[in-house]
Amino acid sequence: MSRPKPRILLEYTDPNTNQIDQILEADAIWAVYYRNEPINLKNISSNNSYKYKKTSFSNEGHAHNLAKKLNTTFNCSDFAVLKLFKGVIVR
Repeated sequence: MSRPKPRILLEYTDPNTNQIDQILEADAIWAVYYRNEPINLKNISSNNSYKYKKTSFSNEGHAHNLAKKLNTTFNCSDFAVLKLFKGVIVR
C-alpha cells in the first residue's frame, strides 16, 4: 500500500529557477529525546569539522529509526520518540 499524498497548504514557484516550495500538512512532529530531555546531535569528523544532525522529523518512522540507532550505538534504552502536536507560539 502506498503512502497517502499529503495535503498542500501553500505553494510558491520561484520565477527565476522554477523551483517549487510546498508547505505540506503534517499530523505532528516526532522528536528523539534522551531520558525525557530534548537533545542536539553533533557529528565531528576526523578533520575536526562538525555538523549538527536532525533530531526532529515530520515523519514518525525517521524518528524511530534514529532512536533505535542511538540506543544500539550507546548500548542503552534511554532514547525515545516523543510526539509533539501542541505547543506555545514563540515570537
